[in-house]
Amino acid sequence: MTTVLVVEDDPINWRVFQKILTRRGGLNALHTEDVEEILNIARSGGVDIILMDVSLGNSQYEGEPVDGLRITQLLKADPTTAHLPVILVTANAMVGDREAFLKKSGADGYIAKPILDHNDFIAQIRAMLAKTKDEEMRR
Repeated sequence: MTTVLVVEDDPINWRVFQKILTRRGGLNALHTEDVEEILNIARSGGVDIILMDVSLGNSQYEGEPVDGLRITQLLKADPTTAHLPVILVTANAMVGDREAFLKKSGADGYIAKPILDHNDFIAQIRAMLAKTKDEEMRR
């Protein structure tokens, strides 16, 4: 079964994501905002894709506060996790944010919150998974 790691600091948003992912998408969903746990789960190969909130209020790494962009940079810089697709999920949906966030973080995709069309949300995740699988097969 496909497993999605949701990195989110708002428990209500996590519950919404979990319901959409499991009920609409038939996907397994895990959750954490602890950076060490994110890195360990990603390195273990236990997830297929990560949904990363950009604005994380409680996450720290090596004693410093970090946001989802920084965590994505860490994942993309690690050879064991660089292949793992990361989709940024954020309420910051101003003109230019998408491109700036993708460039800064190295993430593979971007979805604006709130998630209004659940089917489209699942379709975007599945498309990213298919794209990643195709790229891996070409290597």
